[in-house]
Amino acid sequence: MGKSLNKQFGRFLRQQRGSNSYAVFAKRLGISPSTLFRLENAKTRVTLGKLEDILGRLKMEMRDVF
Repeated sequence: MGKSLNKQFGRFLRQQRGSNSYAVFAKRLGISPSTLFRLENAKTRVTLGKLEDILGRLKMEMRDVF
């Protein structure tokens, strides 16, 4: 994904996390808290497979993000 898409996905994750801690929300997503932090801050790229996995765990679709 491009930089702007990574930022948009990061904002989406931050919004979905709400007041949950990184540890709690990351566990729900099946990723580490450090990976969640990097995704939220667009410090790492998300693969299509990881994106689909995360959205599946949230019971959402790509159209809910982009």
